[in-house]
Amino acid sequence: MSVAYEPTGVPALNLRAQYQSIRDEIEPVVRQVLESQGFVMGPEVSHLEAEIAEYCGAAHAVGCASGTDALLLPLMAIDLGPDDEVITSPYTFFATGGSIWRTGARPVFVDIEPDTYNIDPARIEAAITPRTKAIIPIHLYGQTADMDPIREIADRHGLMVLEDAAQAIGAAYQGRRAGTLGTVAAFSFYPSKNLGGFGDGGMIATDDPVLARRMARLRVHGMEPKYHHHEVGLNSRLDALQAAVLRVKLRHLDDWTTARREVADRYRSLFASHGLDEMVGLPIERPGNFHVYNQFVIRVPGPIRDELRQHLTDRKIGTEVYYPIPLHLQTCFSSLGYQYGDFPQSEAAARETVALPIYPELSEAEQRLVVGAMHQFLHDRAYPSLFTDRAA
Repeated sequence: MSVAYEPTGVPALNLRAQYQSIRDEIEPVVRQVLESQGFVMGPEVSHLEAEIAEYCGAAHAVGCASGTDALLLPLMAIDLGPDDEVITSPYTFFATGGSIWRTGARPVFVDIEPDTYNIDPARIEAAITPRTKAIIPIHLYGQTADMDPIREIADRHGLMVLEDAAQAIGAAYQGRRAGTLGTVAAFSFYPSKNLGGFGDGGMIATDDPVLARRMARLRVHGMEPKYHHHEVGLNSRLDALQAAVLRVKLRHLDDWTTARREVADRYRSLFASHGLDEMVGLPIERPGNFHVYNQFVIRVPGPIRDELRQHLTDRKIGTEVYYPIPLHLQTCFSSLGYQYGDFPQSEAAARETVALPIYPELSEAEQRLVVGAMHQFLHDRAYPSLFTDRAA
């Protein structure tokens, strides 16, 4: 007689489960690279660039060493410098603001929408000055920013739009995939991403052939052809081993995205069946968007967020907080002159959000354990409702 599986814990991320499902495909391509002894750039990288470009619907793709470099290289390619400004949001991973800073330019922050956590297009125009050169909308947690108004603003002011699509490969806006919604787009292949490698890696997508050629040159010390350096660039080459692994994984990406969306829907059903859907702020999916759920981020009141995490940790349920300190409050950006209270939506999200486990292999039994533990915590505290309206 079979016994129903009852999990005793749930990791925040389970990369081993994914690897086990594709190990027989991965190991032969890794051996091929080992036998070739060609480890940097080469045909595996060229093939991956072509496949990513086709997947996104872009004309060109340029592989690089990390998602951070995928943000930095386009900014270098437009000659961003100390007299320039770039608009983005402060509620994001550090690389977004850090890449702007590394060029010598000034990050100019704009607050987020309270429900999607993406940059609020209605606040962008007021932040534009004669020094503004670009806008970086971040497709946070797997859902694209509201790109039509952002593009309209950028076109009106002659600004580059750099999509930070690190968490959003496969996401779509009005039927178009991330990677084709701006002038250029940056992807990350960090292992926790929906398309994750066995280490760092990044990719840049664009329809602009001149921009693509310059970024390809900048990633190899500004060199074209060999030993002819037209400018000072970076050492930001993508490894052949990473490309070989990613080419295998890319074939599975759409199936994994479907599974992530099913996990997200199952979470919603479980929260509703436990009477928690009015007590917890759940992710939304805007009409016209296709969300790929790199993370499943919920909101609870700041005073109990950390208590909830400890309650789940005690039950061997992994969680994460993205991002506890917005960029405008980071010590290294103190010279920008921002203060607490300048971006209330970003600050509220930093206090109140927590990411629950989500990955394609997550089982219903594991999700029931997560939601059941949350039900116990919230009802023990008789917490009746979550949010007042923060849209004002």
